[in-house]
Amino acid sequence: MSLMNFTSIDFETANKNRDSACSVAVVVIENGRMVDSYNSFIRPPEMFFEEGNIKIHGITPQMVENAPTFADIWNDLRMYLDNRIVIAHNAFFDMGVLRSCIWKYNLAKPQFKTACTVQIARKVWPQLPNHKLNTLGEFFQIQFKHHDALDDAKVCAKIPLVAGRTVGVDNMDSLLRKIGLEAKIFKS
Repeated sequence: MSLMNFTSIDFETANKNRDSACSVAVVVIENGRMVDSYNSFIRPPEMFFEEGNIKIHGITPQMVENAPTFADIWNDLRMYLDNRIVIAHNAFFDMGVLRSCIWKYNLAKPQFKTACTVQIARKVWPQLPNHKLNTLGEFFQIQFKHHDALDDAKVCAKIPLVAGRTVGVDNMDSLLRKIGLEAKIFKS
């Protein structure tokens, strides 16, 4: 039985500003199985969407004009993060978005550790041509809509589960230790 317990998170943003989250999703893994998820559009503080961002994720201002703000969803979202290991694919980006949104609205700080699935994938599967989420999805033979926050969070969650089986460990701490990484405290 897998003792993998963590939460994966994925953000999509309206523009280059880190506080411009327009979508978020989390997937909760307990004992190696998805037990819960959360997914929401977010109305960014400024309704400015860059064309390049829209091309990537397909989210338009019209889709989020009546959505809750980050502050509106924070209490719900925070429940999935506190006292967990929270992973993201390119955690530097997603943790930066989370931090910027918390600062923007002066919200209560969460307490959790974070790890990056890009780094995990690089250590476990160095032979892959790259470690982008769509490449890993293909490697795992998962059909998904790339840049849909919930689909991305699900594929992200699969990475430590498969990595643990690949290197012969059954929990996140052992996985990170075995491949020479560590979960870092989220600093907000």
